[in-house]
Amino acid sequence: MTSTAASATADAIDADYPQIAVENPATGQTIGHVPNLDAAAITRIVDRAREAQPAWNALGYKGRAKLMYALRTWLVANRNTVIDAIVAENGKTREDALLAELYYLVDSLGYWSKKAPKYLKDETLRTHSPFLFGRKLLVRHEPLGVVGVIAPWNYPLTLSMGDAVPALLAGNSVVIKPSDVTPLATKLLVDAAREVGFPEGVLTLATGDGTTGAALVDVADMIMFTGSTATGRKIGARCGERLIPCSLELGGKDPLIVLEDADVGRAANVAVEWAMRNAGQICLSVERAYVVEPVYDEFVRRVTEQVKALRQGVPEGAGSVDVGAITFAPQIDTIERHVKDAVDKGAKVVAGGKRGPGPGRFYEPTVLVDVDHSMACMTEETFGPTLPIMKVADEAEAIRLANDSEYGLGSSVFTKDLARGRRVAEQLRAGNTCVNDAIMHYLGQEAPMGGAKDSGLGARHGANGIRKYCQAHTILVSRWVLRHELTMFPNTKARSKLLEQVMVLLWGKKRF
Repeated sequence: MTSTAASATADAIDADYPQIAVENPATGQTIGHVPNLDAAAITRIVDRAREAQPAWNALGYKGRAKLMYALRTWLVANRNTVIDAIVAENGKTREDALLAELYYLVDSLGYWSKKAPKYLKDETLRTHSPFLFGRKLLVRHEPLGVVGVIAPWNYPLTLSMGDAVPALLAGNSVVIKPSDVTPLATKLLVDAAREVGFPEGVLTLATGDGTTGAALVDVADMIMFTGSTATGRKIGARCGERLIPCSLELGGKDPLIVLEDADVGRAANVAVEWAMRNAGQICLSVERAYVVEPVYDEFVRRVTEQVKALRQGVPEGAGSVDVGAITFAPQIDTIERHVKDAVDKGAKVVAGGKRGPGPGRFYEPTVLVDVDHSMACMTEETFGPTLPIMKVADEAEAIRLANDSEYGLGSSVFTKDLARGRRVAEQLRAGNTCVNDAIMHYLGQEAPMGGAKDSGLGARHGANGIRKYCQAHTILVSRWVLRHELTMFPNTKARSKLLEQVMVLLWGKKRF
């Protein structure tokens, strides 16, 4: 079946299912529909993906990389179409779509194409054991089969195709289940992959609601999930029941610490950028700040001035606004609840603090002061354009409060003393910490990016970011060995005594 015919057949099948409306959260307009696929449809999709996987794996790294580069060329050439799709379904600014989605994805397509052969090459190990003399120990990294990528709505390409690329280059086929809130840009890329020559069934879209995602967890060979901690727990439990691997990037409540010797201007710039970028809808968003007393007033002043100057509204073109819409309808209720709870408990709003005018969903970029850990805005994930700032006495209090969270995804510390910055960073219980920065570590794909505590299991990026999509296969080859070895049957008293003496000789001496 040709790609065109296969696509037409899929569209016909999709039409048989209930349709989910996709809206532009900045305007309230419906911009498309996708089918809400059931468990039977997911099983068929995964079966096709499993059939396609061996031939895909047989292409080898060069064959798969060639198609990745073709997709990258397509993505750059069609960048405006892709950006328009992201902005329309997500409500984010054009700049965020360009920098955090397209830049990341085109970089990933090249990065993993180059690194996959290195990270997954067969490893010959030198062993310490005297009993393995004459034997060769080899470790291979073999694809698991069908990887299910369950993606969130805040970064529809970065957190769908961004995870699919290493899984594909490892030799797996991939089924992406995008958020039912933002499925259109992902569909565009999956269709593009088919257009540039990806074999049918190797990269497939499975649209639908939460039941569709649950069905994928029931039949895939591995799950990569990005989303809430509550949903991640359920997926982790189900994967455990099935004894299949999963990688989970979950919620965050990332702290930012500003010490007395910090460059306060830079700290304020970074805090505003990464608290308000994408309307605060970033897993690694700066969600709370702890500022030592000597620089607290200056930091608050700088942040407040910047936030008040931010332009919010419907993204209409390059540079038109700074902050876009709230993508997921229930999220604006959470943001509003956190701000109200803080104010009711004594916090002050010094910028923003309320919903913006419709018909789209907007919440004003908001700064809160006089906050503490009795308030939800300091302990629960807000996922909105808010920055609560708490005054602390010193470095020790800042560290203690930063660690006083069930989450541990990202964190930041600002100080001109880099040795001090590293010392503080090492005391923060998080998967990632930046000194004099925030979030930028995500671009260093050589390093693992994952969460501690309730922020997840496993990591993307680095060698383990692709090896997690593989089964380690250890092979031992016996070359220069005796036909009848000392350890073989029959057991004899003399041989047993000799083996005991060998143990004493090798390991019996005290060593310090």
